[in-house]
Amino acid sequence: MMQNLNQMSNTELKQYLSEHRNEEEAFRAALQVLMSRRDPATQQPYPFDLDNPQSEVEALLKEKLHRTDFI
Repeated sequence: MMQNLNQMSNTELKQYLSEHRNEEEAFRAALQVLMSRRDPATQQPYPFDLDNPQSEVEALLKEKLHRTDFI
């Protein structure tokens, strides 16, 4: 019996993933629910999907460093 994954909190989903890591169907379903909750505005591209991963990832990191206040 699969629980209603859509009603779980993110913390509960992560626990479910941990408990079902060896059950492909259950794991995939829970991961899909968790991933669907990500905010598209904060998502970063997967590096290997970029045209020039090294320079583009470097640019993303520099941008984040400039936005971070270290003092």
